[in-house]
Amino acid sequence: MNQSGESLAPDIAATTTLRSPWRDFWQTFIRNPLALVSGSVVLLLIFIAIFAPWIAPYDPMSADWASLSSLPSASHWMGTDDLGRDVMSRIIYGARISLYIGIVSVTIGMVIGIFLGLLAGYYGRWVDMLIMRGADVLFAFPGMLLAIAVVAILGPGLNNVVIAVAVFSVPVFARIVRASVLSLKQAAYVEATRCAGARDRVIILRHILPGTLSGVIVYFTMRIGTSILTAAGLSFIGLGPEPDVPEWGNILAMSRSMMMAGYWHVSVFPGLAIFLTVLAFNLLGDALRDTLDPKMKK
Repeated sequence: MNQSGESLAPDIAATTTLRSPWRDFWQTFIRNPLALVSGSVVLLLIFIAIFAPWIAPYDPMSADWASLSSLPSASHWMGTDDLGRDVMSRIIYGARISLYIGIVSVTIGMVIGIFLGLLAGYYGRWVDMLIMRGADVLFAFPGMLLAIAVVAILGPGLNNVVIAVAVFSVPVFARIVRASVLSLKQAAYVEATRCAGARDRVIILRHILPGTLSGVIVYFTMRIGTSILTAAGLSFIGLGPEPDVPEWGNILAMSRSMMMAGYWHVSVFPGLAIFLTVLAFNLLGDALRDTLDPKMKK
């Protein structure tokens, strides 16, 4: 209380900055140099994918017959392929396709995996056994082999690659969510909500699902890089989009004969694009894990 008898409590309350989980997350995230670098690379890739028609110096499908298989030069910074198409333009447009495959496929796998994981962890018994045994069957196949099997059944094509990559993402998300649900459904606040008469749907969506999202977000980020690598592998062996589509795996596949002839640029630059993209998403996932996990913070 001051000399005039007025309380100082309102002034103290007004000058106190309220902390929020989002603000704590952001402050911890920006202190991590690895998070800033990887996040900047991911944002740059998204920017390139969105504005590819304005960034690319040439049409990725147009041929320059005067510059067939030319090495990097002032007019073509990354050279041209055997049809005279600008490699840099094809890589820029390829970022759009690769990010589309990675983000969409992992999102589909995440949504289905979260749904199955919530059911398995919350209801248990035969529901848990049925879902987890199905996940074990999918885990028995290596991810790339499972994707090849799905594409072989559905046929080559961009959308079929998305489905194939989504299929082998489902069981991992289901297992991550199930493990979180098994611990969260025993929490005191969940038991109190259940005793108050709340429906299972309300308990799952409002009280259990939010607690599973930190692990899901981390794995979602890291899985995008794996999905891009898998999609490029499918395209490389001829099970991806049409050969003329400027996708990174397609570019590598068409450069095999040129690489043997000494035209290194057609293989090196798309390979670097895949490497840097996968590395950026993996490092961003590690940074998110360090930020979201309280044990890692300590």
